[in-house]
Amino acid sequence: MTAARQRVICDLRDRIAAMEGVSARRAGCLPFGVPEIDAALPGGGLAYGALHEFAGGGSGTVDGAAAALFVAGIAARTKGQVAWCLTRPDLFMPSLARVGLHPDRVVFVEGDKEEDVLSSMEECLSFGGLGVVVGELVRMPMTASRRLQLVAEKTGTMAIAVRRWRRQTEANDFGQPTASTTRWRVSVMPSEELPVPGVGRPQWFLELMRVKAGECAEFLVRACDDKGRIHLSSGSADGSHSSGRSLHSA
Repeated sequence: MTAARQRVICDLRDRIAAMEGVSARRAGCLPFGVPEIDAALPGGGLAYGALHEFAGGGSGTVDGAAAALFVAGIAARTKGQVAWCLTRPDLFMPSLARVGLHPDRVVFVEGDKEEDVLSSMEECLSFGGLGVVVGELVRMPMTASRRLQLVAEKTGTMAIAVRRWRRQTEANDFGQPTASTTRWRVSVMPSEELPVPGVGRPQWFLELMRVKAGECAEFLVRACDDKGRIHLSSGSADGSHSSGRSLHSA
């Protein structure tokens, strides 16, 4: 892509964001540090002042755990305290610490039902002094997601919904429309091969299923390191993302 074309695309994205009334652009973005991924995101990273969704690529606990670890790695690279709202206190903190999110940075907000999680997320976002607000949800109605998006825009705080489900039928709700700025799926792939016997670095298949003012994309990456950073896997066919694969669009 030529520099002139890149400038035109960036200008168009800015105009679209202005028309939508999105203040996330003013709040800035959190780059992944992977050029191929950042290039697929308007602003060059995961927008602050916006709602983002992450889920496992399947209905099982393995992919769901990978999605939670990916979110923890993102949270680890933000500044300030992290509010993690949930109904099931089943997070394994040593695993979160391994991707850079240490316990002293996390404030857990536990509720009895998902309505409590949504309410807690909105309250934490309204505070405006947190690095990121995370909420674990099975369902996220459009009205609720819109409220989260609006309050995130107002304070400039990043909001992340981790979609976790207990039953296969609940996974179908992930295809319903929401007001989120981006929507991702994370699937566990075979670990990176080593030249000697042993287990290599875990790998994830990331699907960017929806992004405002952008296009869907796919990436094969090495899982988060102890600083919360991911790296493009050498197993990628051409070292870049591909949007040619058929995705479940939101």
